[in-house]
Amino acid sequence: MRVVIAEDNALLREGLILLLTSAGHEVAGVAATGPEVLPLLLEHRPDVAVLDVRMPPGFRDEGLRAALAARKELPELPVLVLSQYVEETYAAELLGGGAQGVGYLLKDRIGRVDEFLDALDRVAAGGTALDPEVVTELMSRRLDDPLQALTPREREVLELMAQGHGNATIAESLVVTERSVHKHIGNVFAKLGLPPSDSGHRRVLAVLAYLNA
Repeated sequence: MRVVIAEDNALLREGLILLLTSAGHEVAGVAATGPEVLPLLLEHRPDVAVLDVRMPPGFRDEGLRAALAARKELPELPVLVLSQYVEETYAAELLGGGAQGVGYLLKDRIGRVDEFLDALDRVAAGGTALDPEVVTELMSRRLDDPLQALTPREREVLELMAQGHGNATIAESLVVTERSVHKHIGNVFAKLGLPPSDSGHRRVLAVLAYLNA
């Protein structure tokens, strides 16, 4: 898998390069400032981009802006955004452009190597990978809507779906059968007024689209 990295912190940048190459991926290009990102992505057209939200020169949202601009030029470009903190506005803006092939993780998650690489693979495959804390923030915005109708178990299932997990992983996490998970997912869609869909990330995308409405 070919990856472009955009990260201004030299130590973290080199760590990402080592981590990805050790996992068998190719780092096609590296950017250290916001203005470098879009030209680099257009030049290399990687399988996935890993971008920091805040980059020089302004340290505001240069990385996110580059990600949004890149997805306009390359609509199917998978993007995994990294952030130091949960920044709900940035997450909502990124997801608002279409959740397919999108990830938003806190930088602390990189230290959990297996989780980070699994999230990268899901995003590159067109799926979704949201940090659990980001999911919590997105869901907490919607306390005055049909989410209140969900049972505690259905909310747990929804949160795991929003993180990008499939039925088998959800069942294992909650120590229930896949049949039970399928039933809970059906209830979630019914209560949220969402049409049923096939298994996989399409259901997650529908849930995320609703949460981000």
